Amino acid sequence: MTQDKPTDETNAPERIAKRLARAGLCSRRDAERWIEQGRITVNGQVLKTPATVVTSADIITADGKIVAAPEPTRLFRYHKPAGLVTTSRDEKGRLTIFDKMPAALGRVVSVGRLDLNSEGLLLLTNDGELARHLELPSTAWARRYRVRVYGDIDAKKLAGLAKGHVVSGIEYGPIDVTIDVPGTHNHWLIVTLREGKNREVRNVMESLGLEVNRLLRIAYGPFQLGQLPKGAIEEVPTRVMRDQLGTFMKSGKAIQAPTSAEIRKKRRNTLPTKSD
Repeated sequence: MTQDKPTDETNAPERIAKRLARAGLCSRRDAERWIEQGRITVNGQVLKTPATVVTSADIITADGKIVAAPEPTRLFRYHKPAGLVTTSRDEKGRLTIFDKMPAALGRVVSVGRLDLNSEGLLLLTNDGELARHLELPSTAWARRYRVRVYGDIDAKKLAGLAKGHVVSGIEYGPIDVTIDVPGTHNHWLIVTLREGKNREVRNVMESLGLEVNRLLRIAYGPFQLGQLPKGAIEEVPTRVMRDQLGTFMKSGKAIQAPTSAEIRKKRRNTLPTKSD
């Protein structure tokens, strides 16, 4: 453990909670709880405070297992099918998105969630710190959905959602809605929001007398679902990550460029496309 200032990026000191989050083990908040529970050691000593600063020279364990050095940050686009739970394990024994992940992917966490019956774009990363950053309301990235609703459309009420909306005492921020494909009873809408509260789209639409019978996320910030097949996963190129995650990079997080050998290896071990 050290309080010294960094001499280079590879040995830059950082708080232990951030280190554990970057390793993809847990969130910073969970890391603090783990420390309180005595589950974390540094150089053989049980950690007492989350204020501890570590470097790559320190040996860290969680529940007795050595915490490996964080790999270069990776980000993936995943087309989640309906019928899968966005958790690492489900108490009801339902299939999760991680049951469908290729073994070559390694450990990843989801950026936010899509509920059981929702589908579309879900971002995955091996960096818990990045996941937390992208979920923060302050990041203010737009989440865009194609939503099929059943019922009678009231264009004025839909337009009013841009000023915010309250359902059962829960305040929702501005929601932009446009009618994509009108129908007799079923209509396709494009819904854009920036908060992403639990079941936000479904709850708000139901409050307007509209039943959501399909919900497909088509964009999360600058990342698009595009033509990614259902059940498929595709890595976001490092160059695109640098372009789109400038704020995160400037905060002290560095993404390492792949070496020529890593690029050749990646081509040989391209992640398979999996269809549901």
